[in-house]
Order: sequence, then structure tokens, then C-alpha cells
Amino acid sequence: MPANFEKQSYWRERFASETSFEWLASSAAFMDVLAPYLQHLANSARILHLGSGTSDLHIHLRQHGFLDVTNIDYEPLALERGQHLERNQFGDVRTKYFVGDATRLELEERYHVAIDKSTADAIACGVDDAVVSMAKGVRRCLEDNGFWVCLSYSPSRFENEHVKRIFEIEVISKVPTSKTRPTDPDIFHYCYLLRPKRQTQQSSR
Repeated sequence: MPANFEKQSYWRERFASETSFEWLASSAAFMDVLAPYLQHLANSARILHLGSGTSDLHIHLRQHGFLDVTNIDYEPLALERGQHLERNQFGDVRTKYFVGDATRLELEERYHVAIDKSTADAIACGVDDAVVSMAKGVRRCLEDNGFWVCLSYSPSRFENEHVKRIFEIEVISKVPTSKTRPTDPDIFHYCYLLRPKRQTQQSSR
């Protein structure tokens, strides 16, 4: 049976012992994909890290000079792990940590960038419209000229018409997975770039 990725109880049990884990690709590899899209941003850019879990992505963002990073996860243990990683790396905690549900985002700030590393995949394990709810919440939190980058195992993660009505969507990278044998088939993870459509382009939601 597949893991109950959409259930908070699953993550609470997992994070009780897990201190570090990277989904789909290392944060260093993900940063290589992100680099062309982050290089033109000021260090003061507000970045929303969705489903931060026990990833060290926030460490890499801080190393690149981004301090206004908000790490969101709906399991408090994940945020404790994130703060511990940051304190061990830098001696202090400068990024932000917030308990929240990525399918019910209601944040006061607007962000220049939203980033998720397979969080949309986990959310897709829930109710049918969970990814749509996530997309609508991310759109509410993004600046009009902002963007969302999502790393996913799925080649059709954002095929839902509701999502297409609010975002321009493109695959900016296909990240090859490692092979056990040279004859193994090529398998990729997909990195999506989602930019909010202008209000005049959007049909009613």
C-alpha cells in the first residue's frame, strides 16, 4: 500500500526519527535548476518554501544570500528539524518557520518566489482537488510578477484545467534519475515553472 503522504500523522511519525531527507533530487542539484531564475532577484526577495520537511533547501538558499525565506510545513517537528539544520550550519536562525497547510494557504505577506520539492506530489495523494487548492493558495501568496517552481515525479502534475486557468505552466528541466544498470530505462523528474496569468487572461475560477 502507498504511504499516507497526505496525512499529518504519517509525517509526525516519520519526523520523530528522520532528521534529513531529500525528495527526488539533492538541494544542490535543484539549486542548479533554480539558479537562472534566482540570479536576477535581490537578496531581499521573499521566498516561500512549501513543505520544507527535513530538506536542507533553506540552507542552500541562505548560502546564496537569501534570508527572507519562509519555511512552511504542517508538522511542527519538521520545522524543528529545519531550525536545527540552520543553527548547525550558521550558528543562528535567520529564515522563518511557519506551521501551515499548503492546501489552505492564507498568509499576510506576498512572495516573489514559491518553491516546492515534491510537496505537490504528496498533496496529490489526498482528495481530488487538493493540488487545485494548493495552486489557488500559492497564487494568492505570490506577487503578480512572481513565480512558483515545483519539482515533481509526474509528467502531468498540473494538467488540471483549474490550475491552467491561473498559471502559465512550462517544464524547465527534466532531471534524470540515477540508474542501477546502464540498460535501465531513462526516467526523469520534472521541474515546473508556473507564472501567474494576468487577471485579464483568467476566466472565472
